[in-house]
Amino acid sequence: MTEAHTPATPKGRATRNRILQAAANLVAEKGTAGMSLEDVRSLAGASSSQLYHYFQDRDDLIHAVIGVAADGVLARQGELLENLDSWTAIDRWIDLLVEDQVDRQAQGGCPIGSLVGQLAETDPDAREAISAGFDRWEAPLRDGLTRMQNRGKLRKDVDPAALATATMASIQGGLLLTQVRRDPNQLRIALNAARNNLRLAAP
Repeated sequence: MTEAHTPATPKGRATRNRILQAAANLVAEKGTAGMSLEDVRSLAGASSSQLYHYFQDRDDLIHAVIGVAADGVLARQGELLENLDSWTAIDRWIDLLVEDQVDRQAQGGCPIGSLVGQLAETDPDAREAISAGFDRWEAPLRDGLTRMQNRGKLRKDVDPAALATATMASIQGGLLLTQVRRDPNQLRIALNAARNNLRLAAP
């Protein structure tokens, strides 16, 4: 995977971030196929030389957009995501995920998951970047469940990593149904099932 040029100055970082955010907005609106470099340049108010200074080509820019999508998902979940080591914390996290879909009127789906169908089968580097984004999301739950297991809140014979992956699968399925049915309760149903599955791992 190519590495984007990292600006050395605040002005350079602001320009790169402006280009990257413009690309992310266009991908969210039109999909990766509908994002043109000319549209990015125009929306960001940047020159072609600036765009190619910070990104080697269109693929390089799209790969960076995947990171932006993951950053946005994690930022919305904030500190709750970093403290998933109690049943109360997990319940609050689940409530937050559903509330976010209510606020968004069940539109947009998962910012990371929506890129899978567009990129995963045609761009191996993009697939790896999407997988890394999911892992960044899953890791705090995996780590929190491991801490719960160490404190005796989960049985010793269960696998926290497998539980975290199963929960992530419920999130993605719930988000997909929420999007197509325009009903946040679809995510609530999926996450209630995920919570019940986690509770079965208690001593």
